Amino acid sequence: MKKRNDLGLNSIRVVDNKNKIQVKKSYFLLKGLKMKKIYLVRHGETLWNYMSKTQGCKNILLSKKGIFQAKAVANRLSSFDEKYIKIYSSDLDRCLITAKYISQKINKEIEVLKDLREMNFGSWEGLTSEEIKQNYLSEYNIWRNTPHIANIPNGENLKSVQKRCLKAIYKICDEFEEGSVIIVSHGVAIKTIILGVLNIDLSNYYKISLNNGSINKIEIRSYGTVLTALNDTAHLE
Repeated sequence: MKKRNDLGLNSIRVVDNKNKIQVKKSYFLLKGLKMKKIYLVRHGETLWNYMSKTQGCKNILLSKKGIFQAKAVANRLSSFDEKYIKIYSSDLDRCLITAKYISQKINKEIEVLKDLREMNFGSWEGLTSEEIKQNYLSEYNIWRNTPHIANIPNGENLKSVQKRCLKAIYKICDEFEEGSVIIVSHGVAIKTIILGVLNIDLSNYYKISLNNGSINKIEIRSYGTVLTALNDTAHLE
């Protein structure tokens, strides 16, 4: 066991279990008194979102509505009085396209981080909820009732998604001392980040709702991490 104090974060307990790093508990504490702000943006609507198909690592493009949402969130972010440092994005096209619209508005570069990509839904990718229930009823019931212990057939679980997403957050926080960054990611991924930085158990996964094109804001203050905006869609109304 060792302390992680090298990433602008304190009290990070990391356990090496047979070469597998497991993040047990995290408290986001700022070095000094300088404020860090993280804007977590969910990508615009895709064709599969519109068709209510389960979407994970498949590379599905934005719908016309999704492009509108991406442009709207870009305009909203550019209207904030913020000192943006950089934009970080999942490597999947729906996030990259959303990030590019934001980049054009705030004139900041995009860094692609694969760890920010969506949960791999394995055998469920491309299926509707009804189709999943017909073929994987037992697994589906676990996913809906106790998501924190669910294992998707040939896919990921929430713990593995949270582990890699928090790894990306640690990297990002280490790259700047103050100011704001924008992260463009996915529904499941962003939920696990929010729960992780607030030290809330993954069993609360369904207590958070995130719309396409929504803005979420985390402030890393001298005394800890504060969620100051959740599922903000004022720019889409």
